[in-house]
Amino acid sequence: MAREKPAELLTVRQVLDELGGISRRTFYRWRELRIAPRCIRLPNGELRVRRDVLNDWLEQRAEGAAS
Repeated sequence: MAREKPAELLTVRQVLDELGGISRRTFYRWRELRIAPRCIRLPNGELRVRRDVLNDWLEQRAEGAAS
């Protein structure tokens, strides 16, 4: 029985870099507006974003994407 590879969890800094270096403030504003990719809050309070969630979020925002 094959085990699934665990999802890659990105830090907020990694997400900001992937998005072209947007500011931390912009990311947290998007969270307030509920338009940021879904995050996971760890017990220590830090946020993580699953790689597949970020990729899906980006794909939904591609220009010319089907609604």
